[in-house]
Amino acid sequence: MQQVLHYFTQYKVNYKNEILSGLTVALALIPEAVAFSIIAGVPPLVGLYAAFVMGLVTSVLGGRPGMISGATGAVAVVLVALAKTHGVEYIFATVILAGAIQVLAGVLKLGKFIRLVPQSVMFGFVNGLAIIIFLSQLVQFQAVGADGGLHWLTGPALYTMLGLVGLTIAIIVGLPRLTKVVPASLTALLVVSALVIGLGINTKTVGDIASIQGGFPPFHIPAVPFTFATLGLIFPYAAIVAGVGLIESLLTLNLIDEITETRGRGNKECVAQGAANMLSGLFSGMGGCAMIGQSLINISSGARARLSGVVAAVMLLVFIMFGASLIERVPMAALTGLMIMVSVGTFEWASLRTFGRMPVADLVVMLTVTLVTVVLHNLALAVLIGVIIAALVFAWENARRIRARKHLDEAGVKHYEIFGPLFFGSVQAFGEKFDVADDPQQVIIDFAESRVADMSAIEALNKLTERYHRLGKTVHLRHLSPDCRHLLRRADALIDVNILEDPIYHVSGADLRY
Repeated sequence: MQQVLHYFTQYKVNYKNEILSGLTVALALIPEAVAFSIIAGVPPLVGLYAAFVMGLVTSVLGGRPGMISGATGAVAVVLVALAKTHGVEYIFATVILAGAIQVLAGVLKLGKFIRLVPQSVMFGFVNGLAIIIFLSQLVQFQAVGADGGLHWLTGPALYTMLGLVGLTIAIIVGLPRLTKVVPASLTALLVVSALVIGLGINTKTVGDIASIQGGFPPFHIPAVPFTFATLGLIFPYAAIVAGVGLIESLLTLNLIDEITETRGRGNKECVAQGAANMLSGLFSGMGGCAMIGQSLINISSGARARLSGVVAAVMLLVFIMFGASLIERVPMAALTGLMIMVSVGTFEWASLRTFGRMPVADLVVMLTVTLVTVVLHNLALAVLIGVIIAALVFAWENARRIRARKHLDEAGVKHYEIFGPLFFGSVQAFGEKFDVADDPQQVIIDFAESRVADMSAIEALNKLTERYHRLGKTVHLRHLSPDCRHLLRRADALIDVNILEDPIYHVSGADLRY
């Protein structure tokens, strides 16, 4: 029992903060889960069940204590087309398959590849997500008109909404300056809700969006044909859901790591996300991934352990089963103010100071990722585009850095000392460094400050040696690193060069052997 308690409270934490933070997160999960269910075209309870299962499983098994998972917009956007054409049962099957893919990614330790995401992409991802969170709250300032369309609120309804949102923000900002005994976010929700209910203020509530009344998530095997045709249909969706979920979860994990100055376990989180999605599909949920907004609410409220996530998931289920009538009376204005403050806290304001200080390429990457995230609402695509642009810029910069220092020794042997990596981007510049026609019979290429990186580099060496060979000249490679030698040995059938094994080789007129 002691070991179990230690697992859930392995950091020095305040139990009060953990429980109150979990309660705040549970309240914030409800409108988002309902909204994402509507986006995906499934009943609200499907999103709420997903939030419960995802939150509970990842809190217990995940690699980042304090991080919150649930139904997310990124996953909902992927599933909406499938829901419209084939129905909710195929959604459940897709989520189960996506979970299996994520577990496999964790077992194969693919989570480490999140390290390839540069800081400029992280800035763009976080800023884009903050803008999305903010813009998604604007719908609360709209109402359905007589024509069935959405129209902006006017008159008393608008002033009431603005006043309640403003009061929520004021409490969240001002209360920590007075006391930190209770989380400001939870206090704001309770105060504004009490004010609205007590005074009978007419404003939009959670119940106006959808009913959240339900029971325990039912175990349910998806009612789909178990055929290769079904697999072929759902696999592309499952692969995208798995990729989107892992990218968003691992990036959120990195962000929480920076805030808490601790380190999570990416591969463990991959397995936990996969297990959660598989169980979500089996318990009538739409699946999901880590939620940056709710995670930041949790962390900013002082939570640092697994207990807060477990409390959030359990309290969400309690609300669904027993407290629906009360929770449905919570004003959307309070939740809107809370999410606006989350967006303000999510935005990397420090990134604005990088303009004029960071390289232009990094600024382009950051702005591109932000724009793609905001316009397309596809976080995985935005991150992928950012990584590709950053990789191409890196390759271009390194391609320009290859250079050669040349000298002729006393024995008449020409030496080329290469600086910079030899890879696909630098092979053309590499080939232009050599004066094949005028070089002597013996040429040594020294790679002490370089390395052969890929197949393009091997082919470049092959072409270079062929040029020398046609003129009856011999090329030796020197100071190759062990991994470069291994690469050349594997390509032995493609390239015929001489490697000088002695790192202190001295050339003499009668001692050139190859």
